[in-house]
Formats: sequence, C-alpha cells, structure tokens
Amino acid sequence: MHRKEDFHMNDFTTEILKTLANKGDLNELFRVHLEKAVNTLLKTELTAFLDYEKYDRIGFNTGNSRNGSYDRTVKTEYGELHLQIPRDRNGEFKQQTVPAYRRTNDTLEETVIHLFRKGITMSEIADLIEKMYEHHYTPQTMSNMTKSFTEEVTSFKERELHDRYAAIYMDATYIPLKRKTVAKEAIHIAVGIRPDGSKEVLSYAIAPTESITIWEEILIDLQERGVKNVLLFITDGLKGMAGAVQRFYPKARFQHCCVHVSRNISHKVRVDDRKEVCDDFKMVYQASSKKAALEARGAFAEKWKTSYPKMVESILSNDYLLTFYDFPLAIRKTIYSTNLIESFNKQIKKYSHRKEQFQNEESMERFLVSSFDTHNQKFLGRSHKGFQQAEGELEQMLSQPMEN
Repeated sequence: MHRKEDFHMNDFTTEILKTLANKGDLNELFRVHLEKAVNTLLKTELTAFLDYEKYDRIGFNTGNSRNGSYDRTVKTEYGELHLQIPRDRNGEFKQQTVPAYRRTNDTLEETVIHLFRKGITMSEIADLIEKMYEHHYTPQTMSNMTKSFTEEVTSFKERELHDRYAAIYMDATYIPLKRKTVAKEAIHIAVGIRPDGSKEVLSYAIAPTESITIWEEILIDLQERGVKNVLLFITDGLKGMAGAVQRFYPKARFQHCCVHVSRNISHKVRVDDRKEVCDDFKMVYQASSKKAALEARGAFAEKWKTSYPKMVESILSNDYLLTFYDFPLAIRKTIYSTNLIESFNKQIKKYSHRKEQFQNEESMERFLVSSFDTHNQKFLGRSHKGFQQAEGELEQMLSQPMEN
C-alpha cells in the first residue's frame, strides 16, 4: 500500500506530465501547488497555536477560537500567491510561515531550510527544487544545505537557563529513527514554566526507551545550565521519578499526573464499572480545596474498597497525588496533569509524520531543535493561563521553598 505522501507526489507528477502534453503553463501549475501548500501550512500553524482542530469539542470554552482570515498577496517567480492568513478571536496568533511585510520569495537556501523546518522530507524538497528551478539537487545536497542547523543544535543544548521555575514537566514521546534498522525511540523532553507564566523547552534526550537513567542525565543538565530552584515537577509517574527528582532538587515538590492515574485505574476495574470509578476519582482531583479532595478520596475508597481493594490501596498510598492543592488556585488546572507537555509532544509527533524516518540521530536533532526553538520564540513572551494572578505568590514560594 502506498503511503499518503507518495500518493500526493505521484498526483503532482501526473499533473506535470499532463501539462507538458497539453503544452500548458508549468509556472501556473507550480504556483497553484505552492499556494495550496502555504495556505495549508498557515491553517496548521493556527491549529498548533490554538491546540485543537477545527470543530473539535476540546476547543469549547478555551477562551480563544478561529476568527476567519484576511487576504494577502506574495510575489514569487511563478506568479502571485493569494493567501488567506487565519486569525484568532483574541488577536494573539502571529503566523511565522509568511514573514511580515515580505512580498518576495526567499533565496533557494532559505526556502530549503524553511521547508525542512516544516517537516518536509529531503527527497521531496530535492524533487520540488529540480522541477521548479530546472536544476538537479540530490537529497544529499539538500541535507548539506541544512548543516547550519548543527550550530543551532549545539547552541540550544548549551544555552544558559533561567535559575528559577515554578514548574517543570517531564514526558517522553516516541518517533521512528533509523540506526541499523528503523525503530521508535523515546524523546525525553523537559518543559519549564517560570513564575510569570512564560514557558520553554529546557532540555531533551534521545534514547531507545524511556528510562530513569536518561531523566537523571536531564536533571544534571538542568543543574549545570543554571536551574537552581524549582517548586514542582510534574511527570506521568514512571517508577523511580520521584526519587530521581529528590536527589537533584531536594526542596522541589512532586506531582503524579492525575490523568495518568485515572487511566491506570480504569484498566484495573471491570468495563461496566469503569465510567463510574473514573467519575468518582475525578471528584478527587477536581475538588475546590485540599480538604475537599481528601474527603472525596475517602469517599472513593469507602465506596470501592470491597470490589477493588488493590486499586483503592494504590490511590491511598500515592503520596504525590494531591501535591498541586498546595499551590495557588489559579494554576491548579495546569499543574495536576502533564497535559501541557503531552499536547506539545503530539504536535512534535504530528510534524514528524510528514517526514520519512530520520536517517540518523543528527537529522532528528535538527528537526527537534527547530521545533523547540519555534515553540520557545512563541511562548517565552506569553503568560500561561492563571500565572499572572499567581505570580506574586509563586515568587514568594520560590524565596522560601516548601519542604516535602
């Protein structure tokens, strides 16, 4: 079965052959395809910014939404591109696909790098450049054009970090990588939020599987690059994570992702009980206060201890389930789960799906760092929801870190 991307390239080739056979205008064909591609990238960029697909129910009541588009014309060698620049309701979206006020196309090298950043495969770029510029560029040549990313990768990995973070999320996602053979490997990613709500990708590591050893290396990396004080670490509950965090940041608190706990307990009960058990557990981590949460946990345990004693014991013995209640109310919905970083990881995986498997670790790192830089440029100047209200209290907590 042909992959979707192969189908599109074959379609494009067919159109070229038909145009040549009919003595049509190849420039117009290229212009139309380029226009479609750029408009698609613009829509994808807004979706990544809003963090939900069009008409997706998770977008309801998020405080922001799509708000139509405005027209813009960009001149290229193949004619004018008529673009629809999407807008959001709050006016916060700043697209990066078409540079502001730029009315002409970039140089070939800049175009290649831009396409590479967007996740287009090297073979596709080489094929497109050959057709558009009537000059042959091999995938290896295209790859050489992106070697400048090597310095960007080094700069990203060695840059000095802020010394204080309100929260650091740690999670892994899997992306195919070719070594001797192709297999999915774990991309360990740490994302930090400062007291003012600005967030950034701090560090990452690539390994065949997720492991505490790799996370410890990331924690060491954070220390060596200047991170001295962290209020809270949030993870999915990988065994040994709490201990690793305590070894390197003994004054930091630890939060086990409540959504992951809910998923885990759903697999420990019968299907007929699953919805009721999960709804009851939701009352624990969506309570109005820690006191109310403890009462809800007690009621949960009393109700289900006879039917599922081991499941109930796992909830009662989890010391890291309700940590987030010790933090300001305005940010609790952000810190009781790893949803923030998981959402980002889904975007990384989505963009990586446009590429063939990464031929080596170096090419994967170039892709990842490009994505991380784009994320950081977008979110370092913004305050995540709730943090502006909580900033003063978080600063005070950082001045006098809580003990476990």
